[in-house]
Amino acid sequence: MSDHNARKISLSILREWEESSKFIDSIIDKKFRSNDLGHLDKSYTQNIVLGVIRNLSLLDHFVEKLRNSKMSSETRRVLYIGIYQILLMRTPDHAAVNETVNLANGKSRGMVNAILRRCVREKENLLEEKEDMDPADKFSIPDHIYARWEKQLGKETSMDVAENSNIPAKLMIRSNELLGGLSDEDLTEIDATRIDQFKGFYEVKKLPLKAIADGRCYVQDPSTSIAPYLLNPDSNHTVLDACASPGGKTAILSSIMSNEGKIIASDIEGPRSERLLKNLKRLGVKNTEILSGDLRETKDALENENVRFDRILVDAPCSNSGVFRRRADAKWRLMPNYTNELIDLQLELLSAVIPLMKKGGKLVYSTCSIDAEENTGVISKIIETHTHLEKLDEVQLIPNDINDGAYAALLG
Repeated sequence: MSDHNARKISLSILREWEESSKFIDSIIDKKFRSNDLGHLDKSYTQNIVLGVIRNLSLLDHFVEKLRNSKMSSETRRVLYIGIYQILLMRTPDHAAVNETVNLANGKSRGMVNAILRRCVREKENLLEEKEDMDPADKFSIPDHIYARWEKQLGKETSMDVAENSNIPAKLMIRSNELLGGLSDEDLTEIDATRIDQFKGFYEVKKLPLKAIADGRCYVQDPSTSIAPYLLNPDSNHTVLDACASPGGKTAILSSIMSNEGKIIASDIEGPRSERLLKNLKRLGVKNTEILSGDLRETKDALENENVRFDRILVDAPCSNSGVFRRRADAKWRLMPNYTNELIDLQLELLSAVIPLMKKGGKLVYSTCSIDAEENTGVISKIIETHTHLEKLDEVQLIPNDINDGAYAALLG
């Protein structure tokens, strides 16, 4: 397949994303399954699509600067693709201009051609201007989100978070000791660098596809390990892993427990539970049962059967503000006051499972958010309403060169 067709598919993906409420990952997956794309074409398409979405407000700024006049949404999307290639992807200028112009319809081709050629002429000035922009604009973080970061994290940390949130994530894997883990030969072949701060994690230059298929490793960010290790269950414990899909944290719990004891891993019925079951089977997890359904409803059956847990992990749905670099479209879904409904859900989930905890048991609440209201704020509220609990420990990770953002608090 030619680069032109890859650009054409990129345009159709961006069009569907803007015109629907679908997640970008699901649109990309559907397009890849319906088109015969090789590995390089998939990478090229994904680079363009996710690059445009990551830098959407920056690209919009450049479009307005280069041609401040009305244009159709389709023409604007074509320009995003072209300007991204010229300024941020560093595609050869002639290819970026000519192939992108070919994406435009007849009436807009002249305008697209003129704007992109001006972009090439003014490239150095535009890139210099970018370096002097405010962080929210430079790294395409919605103003209301960046304002929250500055208030909660301070100016300097917010700038670092914005930059790290706009850079594609590095390839990270976890060696799965349940099935023997990665061999020295594997590690050499994939040019792996051990992440000393996180047990079993490596940064790699390429994915060890056979080891992944065999279950000897799992593609997973190091930040996902803080909650299981904070919970630290014994091998004879009964553990509830709420909101467990896709299963990365469940597998770490199983490893900590030496595949002994018992884990009930719960998630909503359908694709999430199916994916959870498939991953745990591939990773050699044998001490786990899958409970499909909304725990706010299924917990009654557990309570009636007098099922109680030594340890509970609630990895709650959240804003994803710590993983924007992995979920490029997440930031564009968060409206002002986005935490309100999320906090209600997080408190509901915690309140549903706390009665299932044994006397003397412990619970970890975790998110992939860096927003204080979803993290320490939720913990403060749950302790107010469940006075027998106290916060024993907590960990907050900020997105950096090694790990995504994440939060975990231990209650007992």
